[in-house]
Amino acid sequence: MNVGAIEKEKIDAWFAEWIELEGKIHAAHDARNGEAKGLMEKAISLFEHLVQEAGDEVLPINGVERLTFIKAKPGQYACYRQLDELFKETKKRAARLRLQAAKK
Repeated sequence: MNVGAIEKEKIDAWFAEWIELEGKIHAAHDARNGEAKGLMEKAISLFEHLVQEAGDEVLPINGVERLTFIKAKPGQYACYRQLDELFKETKKRAARLRLQAAKK
């Protein structure tokens, strides 16, 4: 695990980018304009970079399987919701890991 990569400021920057993308993805699904898939591919890439930077330890339970599901059909609304949950769980997990590292 890269302790420096899970510092609150760094994690918050990743999530600020996700929140911006998440709003666009949600709007694209509402509009049914076909843009959701491309936006989701960007969001998936963002999530993968976050995990690469921070380390696999930040991945939530079944994270690999869930990401595989998302990547199979990124244009589906269910995949968008699943990616949103992965981001939320990853943020919580990173906070937990920060606390554990601080205690050592």
